[in-house]
Amino acid sequence: MEVICFGDSNTYGYDPQGYFGGRYDADSRWVDILAVETGWTVCNMGQNGREIPSAAPAFPDDTDLLIVMLGTNDLLQGRSPEQAAGRLERFLSGVSMDRSKVLLIAPPPVTLGAWVSSPQLIDDSCTFARLCQALAERMGIRFADAGRWDISLVYDGVHFTEQGHKAFAAGLLKELK
Repeated sequence: MEVICFGDSNTYGYDPQGYFGGRYDADSRWVDILAVETGWTVCNMGQNGREIPSAAPAFPDDTDLLIVMLGTNDLLQGRSPEQAAGRLERFLSGVSMDRSKVLLIAPPPVTLGAWVSSPQLIDDSCTFARLCQALAERMGIRFADAGRWDISLVYDGVHFTEQGHKAFAAGLLKELK
């Protein structure tokens, strides 16, 4: 099975505790755990700082599953949950593959930390998750809410810990069964 994981730094496997902001080891990144646990070919298209693109890239025709998790950076940049959901809808509408092959994951809610000083941002991340679910239902695509997977975040309130990546992988594997 050919899988693409398209997202931001939490898909990339960013380790904010590293001096130069490197990545966690492969055995701690959810994308790599997914590949090992399933035997699938998994392409990590995570990128640090990625906001929801205005247009979808052309994903390879042989992609069996596209996993999309975006939106946290849009909220951090001051977009409302509704604005972020609108961008996400435009992005997903531009994906030229069968909708049954797309899984939208709502990012886990942010928590208070070095990057999150406002309780409003936490509320917005919860609202965004609900909007993602409604969007997925409207578009006829699969949906998962990572907020239900007990993801631990580092001091910044945004990025997954190594244990958070493992919890994410476990939640995703249950979802995919």
